[in-house]
Amino acid sequence: MRLPGADLFGPRIGMDSDLSPVEYRSDYDFGFAFNDSNFSDRVLKIEIVADFPDEKSVGDGCSSITEWARNRKRRREDIMKDKAVEVVGQNKDEQVLNFNIPDTENNVAYENQDVEAVVMTEGSPTDAQLDFNQRGDAAGPSSDSSWSMDCKTVLRVKSVHISSAILAAKSLFFHKLFLNGIKESEQRDVTVQIHASEEEALLDLLNFMYSNTLSATRATALLDVLLAADKFKVASCMRYCSRLLRNIPMTCESALLFLDLPSSILMAEAVQPLTDAAKQFLAVKYKEISKFQEEVLKLPLAGIEAVLSSDDLQAASEDTLYDLVLKWARTQYPKMEERKEVLAKRLVRLIRFPYMTCRKLKKVLNCNEFHPELASKVVLEALFFKAETSHRQRAIAADEPNAVNRRFVERAYKYRPVKVVELELPHQQCVVYLDLKREECAQLFPAGRVYSQAFHLGGQGFFLSAHCNMDQQGTYHCFGLFLGMQEKGSVSFAVDYEFAARSKQTEEYVSKYKGNYTFTGGKAVGYRNLFGVHWQAFIEDDSNNFINGILHLRAELTIRQ
Repeated sequence: MRLPGADLFGPRIGMDSDLSPVEYRSDYDFGFAFNDSNFSDRVLKIEIVADFPDEKSVGDGCSSITEWARNRKRRREDIMKDKAVEVVGQNKDEQVLNFNIPDTENNVAYENQDVEAVVMTEGSPTDAQLDFNQRGDAAGPSSDSSWSMDCKTVLRVKSVHISSAILAAKSLFFHKLFLNGIKESEQRDVTVQIHASEEEALLDLLNFMYSNTLSATRATALLDVLLAADKFKVASCMRYCSRLLRNIPMTCESALLFLDLPSSILMAEAVQPLTDAAKQFLAVKYKEISKFQEEVLKLPLAGIEAVLSSDDLQAASEDTLYDLVLKWARTQYPKMEERKEVLAKRLVRLIRFPYMTCRKLKKVLNCNEFHPELASKVVLEALFFKAETSHRQRAIAADEPNAVNRRFVERAYKYRPVKVVELELPHQQCVVYLDLKREECAQLFPAGRVYSQAFHLGGQGFFLSAHCNMDQQGTYHCFGLFLGMQEKGSVSFAVDYEFAARSKQTEEYVSKYKGNYTFTGGKAVGYRNLFGVHWQAFIEDDSNNFINGILHLRAELTIRQ
């Protein structure tokens, strides 16, 4: 049966809608019929039993998100072995459902599939069972040693007059319970047994299914309703709670909690905007990751995943992020086998191996914290990507935006990636290719610098640096390119070098400057005005220096005996 103006299992409202709570409501409101016998065909009996010892009321008793999460975790530990929902045959006119909302625990996601309604007739408990989730393990009364709520003393019973049509239209759970087409679906009384701390959330949820509004306004109370809606499969209420929670100023604690909510398929769809907002909050908070390393190392798994998923993460290089991931894994998972599993199944997809240096990729192959097959796979993929032309690399990266991971998308590295070709004969030589986007160059004005990743020649580390600086006479700004040697003792190193840039007219590299220099640690040499023009002529839209918005630079270094 479908109600006039009602969408079965909740209206599909745009996920990013800016509608107010009032505007969010559908075009019907049956609030007047809630708990009114004149508009009801069933009675829902809610048996309230005592909470676990030392447990507070999770909604009203919590003054903060942190306390809410702590109480949820404690209850999770107490009832982990308990069945979430059981229907126990009392008599042929009554169904009894034992209902508990399971809780979340750090790094563990709990599926919704343990919410079951099993109708048991007068015969043998195992002779006639109906599992509304179509699971193979029909859940009847437990005979093992796990705690059963039937053993608890009922504190009070609250009877609510309900309309099976309204509840079935809004809740997949009640739809399957009331409209399954068998004899039990016609029974008038249904008894639900819950903890005292869950009473307010359940009543608020029932009222929502009539009126599309909630009395809950605080984050802790909304979270309780959200979990109840997840268990009873009320998608519209989950979306509504998600929107209200997104309007509450987010903190690191709340963001991590939102990422640790139950992960059933329905929940993942209905609360996606909330989890996306939580991920974005963490990504922005830890954008300059080098400033927050100690905090990042303490994040749970969901938190580190959110941070590493960001394209805007400002790190020195992917090498440093790789080292940070290993350090985090060693801190959070001291046991090698657990660490291997987490790295393989959750974190390796977030490391952008194609942007790591070849020296670091070699260390990946020898790292015993990766399965050898996995290490070989990611390193080979990275090397094949590096071998592609710049145009092809951009095309591969452009194919990735809708993928779960973005391993081919370049982050905002402090040290720009380079391609290096090394030659041994007739002289030790390397050819280094550095590509810079027009936007990156524009950001250098008036006195900025951008550095390349380190590359090696003759056992020494070198780097390129592009500058916006004044010309030799100090009259105007221009583009400069410099070659530096990383500081390593007092070693002297004689190098011939040549800078070249690709021209838009010929699409060939044209030599711009040649020189030779005897390097000592920490010194750099180069040319202040590589293109011989002022800055505006260098950066303008019709400049011959950029091809499809990319400045292609090349440096050749040769060691002569």
